Amino acid sequence: MIGLHHYLVVSAILFVTGVLGIFINRKNVITILMAIELILLAVNINLVAFSAYLGDMVGQVFSMFVLTVAAGEAAIGLAIIVIYFRRRATIAVDDANRMKG
Repeated sequence: MIGLHHYLVVSAILFVTGVLGIFINRKNVITILMAIELILLAVNINLVAFSAYLGDMVGQVFSMFVLTVAAGEAAIGLAIIVIYFRRRATIAVDDANRMKG
């Protein structure tokens, strides 16, 4: 039977993968956005797992809020990337420091 421990291990693996994706690959903005989505997915798994373990619905309600924030973050982040790519013809993070001013 799959218990709480299994969900926490999967969530920890996803969280560490997301953090490593941010720290290792700092060149590509889309990869950084995907790593943030992995971190939010790990949080959702924790919320739902503890909600089911404790027998209340609070964790699942918070999970819906996290999904809403993740969808908004992805939409706005991709829109900013598209606009930035149209002006600069690159999405490299190193070139983003020229946006000052």
